[in-house]
Amino acid sequence: MCHVTLDASCDTNLSTLSRDRTPRFGLQLQRQRRRSGDASKPNVLFIVADDLRASLNCYGGPIISPNLDQLASQSAVFNNAFVQQAVCGPSRISFLTGRRPDTTKLYDFGFYWRTFAGNYTTLPQHFKENGYFTASVGKVFHPGVASNETDDYPYSWSIPPYHASTEKYIYAKVCPSEDGKLHNNVVCPVNVSKMPEHSLPDLQTTERALEILANLSAARKDSSPESPTWDSPFFLAVGFRKPHLNWKYPEEFRDLYPLESVEIAPNRQIPAKLPSVAWADFFTTRLRDDIKAMNLSFPYGLIPDDYHALMRQSYYSASTFVDYELGRVLQGLEEAGFANNTIISFIGDHGYQLGEHGEWSKCSNFEVATRVPLIVHVPGMTDTKFPQLKAKFPLRDPFQQASKNIKEKSKPTSKLPVGAKRRLKGDIGVAVEELVELVDLFPSLSELAGLKVPPVCPPQPFKVDFCAEGNSFAPLVKAHSRQEIKQEFSRWKNATFSQYPRPGTTPSVYTDLPNLEIITVMGYSMLTEDYHYTEWVGFNGTTIKADWSDVKARELYIRGVDPLEDNNVADESEYKDLVLKLSQELQNGWRYSQPVMAN
Repeated sequence: MCHVTLDASCDTNLSTLSRDRTPRFGLQLQRQRRRSGDASKPNVLFIVADDLRASLNCYGGPIISPNLDQLASQSAVFNNAFVQQAVCGPSRISFLTGRRPDTTKLYDFGFYWRTFAGNYTTLPQHFKENGYFTASVGKVFHPGVASNETDDYPYSWSIPPYHASTEKYIYAKVCPSEDGKLHNNVVCPVNVSKMPEHSLPDLQTTERALEILANLSAARKDSSPESPTWDSPFFLAVGFRKPHLNWKYPEEFRDLYPLESVEIAPNRQIPAKLPSVAWADFFTTRLRDDIKAMNLSFPYGLIPDDYHALMRQSYYSASTFVDYELGRVLQGLEEAGFANNTIISFIGDHGYQLGEHGEWSKCSNFEVATRVPLIVHVPGMTDTKFPQLKAKFPLRDPFQQASKNIKEKSKPTSKLPVGAKRRLKGDIGVAVEELVELVDLFPSLSELAGLKVPPVCPPQPFKVDFCAEGNSFAPLVKAHSRQEIKQEFSRWKNATFSQYPRPGTTPSVYTDLPNLEIITVMGYSMLTEDYHYTEWVGFNGTTIKADWSDVKARELYIRGVDPLEDNNVADESEYKDLVLKLSQELQNGWRYSQPVMAN
């Protein structure tokens, strides 16, 4: 068998694919050279994976992720990080502007926030305006109208954003099938050498990121105190497209997950008391050729168990593929000489339901859709457990990790026992259990880099360009113990908030991804240490206003006894007073749940 990192003669050896790193950004970097930078500022490497849920090995598994595990051992790892809306475009605009969806006014993919909501400063724009060279590689902003068809260039980026030439084939019929034909399938392991241009978007994204790092390194080596040519720190954003549908990935990665080892979701049936408005019918998934051929009844037809396992296998395989490509980028960062002066932030843009509650999508307020991995590396702060490392980020082989798992006979389970809390796994630099949200990224990275921290936005912030609707979690990264946090804060953030729109209260082909003009219901959701509470209320897409008196449905999950959120108790009489209390807190919103400083 030809394995990814072991056989240099293999056509699909990922370590040598597209290794031509002839500098193509040389001229543009020359044009960007400046003498106004501050070489003492840390660089920032900002990495986003698409549709990646918090199931990495360092989060308890079952995804094999040796390179992210290695990063986690030298980083702050957030065990309770949540997005503001579980779908790509709105989530990315939210965390890149530090604003919540009701402020960006983006719940779909149809508007550019600068012209529709307000001229909000973005995270990379803030760094650019403070002397950073900023570059975007891959899917960072959601491409298209939501980012003005330019990925917000030139506001956010110093040079035009890069997108892989193979992106135009992401839904092409290239997936081998049992009928001998090529299809547009959900399950799509491929021989990379047979793909268009003999590559995949994430392979090309990695190569361009390595190219930029090499060029930046060369430019700085050419500098001297007498004749400085490059003294600006950089903010490099890298966006991987996997494990987003389709799950197209180099076929070698499938060998990491023997089908008999793949667990089916323990709660794969639709919960009995799930309101119809909360159901995500995964319509876009049903459009793929392999799922369409099943002739599932719409909207409640479920994936058969045998294909359920195949789909999970492919999601895990695509995720480990991303881990490997991320490992290549981190190794390149070190080879370029930047590892000791670069803050690294890694996130998923939202989670994903792999058959839990019968669903195969994001597009909901369930915890598995809104919870994400968040890993932040700050040199000299989060990596003090391993001071003698000769190399911080050597590339790790996922096949060696898989062999270790087999020897240890370990088989992670997705079933949490009653009362159990999710636990981080393995070596962790700084384990952070406090609640955080991705709108916290903008102020947090600003503080960690020593830049001005955007203030908390006032009510009606549409004409305020520079502010954020989150809080800096830098104190959580810097703290050596939870006791230190308690000394600084009498209370940390005590809730996270997400939301999801619907075109109506019953499922339709527009349920998962409704355009603004047809949104009539908004599901506002609040998660605390003990409860997850949601109200689905009437919503006016023209005025962008919720009608809290028009409650369509409620959900309440008691996290301690129902960690998988299978039993909605919102309508049970014994919880009537609790529902009233949580409803008021939800309507009060995020401003009433911010951290409170100690006296």
